[in-house]
Amino acid sequence: MIYVISDLHGYPLERFQKLLEQAGFGKSDFLYILGDVVDRNGDGGVAMLDWLMYQNNIQLILGNHEAALLACAFVFDELTEDSVEDLTAEKIDHLTRYQTDGGEVTLAAMQALPKDTQQDILDYLRDCPYYETVSAGGRDYILVHAGYENFDPKKRIEDYAPDELMWKSPKMGDTYYTKVMTVFGHKPTRSFGKKYKGQIVYTDTWIDIDAGTAYGEEPVLLRLDDMKEFRLEEEE
Repeated sequence: MIYVISDLHGYPLERFQKLLEQAGFGKSDFLYILGDVVDRNGDGGVAMLDWLMYQNNIQLILGNHEAALLACAFVFDELTEDSVEDLTAEKIDHLTRYQTDGGEVTLAAMQALPKDTQQDILDYLRDCPYYETVSAGGRDYILVHAGYENFDPKKRIEDYAPDELMWKSPKMGDTYYTKVMTVFGHKPTRSFGKKYKGQIVYTDTWIDIDAGTAYGEEPVLLRLDDMKEFRLEEEE
């Protein structure tokens, strides 16, 4: 079975593991997380990244928040006279924008880790893809973080630049590829209207699975084989 979820933004690892357990996720299944594990809440998703590095059946697709963290990787380097001189205005701007966009908790949690673990996490993120293509339930899917900037139906997925797959904010009337369903997160579904708060949005050519975890909603795990949705059920 193929599962997808996105935009966990510091969601507690223990609750995430419980969600997978309740969904019956096992070693023969595969999960794609469509970006933005990090930032905004809790420890910023650092515990999640530390765990994900060792999961053979879970693949993180890079989101704009992971890309922003990588752009600030220089803060984890040993400070030397040369490295201080290398702090360009561009790097400082990246860091400032990242901190104000929810990255401060992530940076603090990363700084508390041993240097080797910090570098292992950064290397893991550098190896994450910008998209994946899968088949499930008799249908083909493209999995990306945020839809397509400058969408062209004649353009191949591999021809999009990374930023074109990480920053788009689709509108309800947008249409993507007709022969393959696109699944993404990035844009909280509540942005489409109050009735979509905490829900998955389905259209003829795309599915938005960002249920708004960054804003206090529970994430929704979607199984592509039968389109069944899973939410964490609290034990009484």
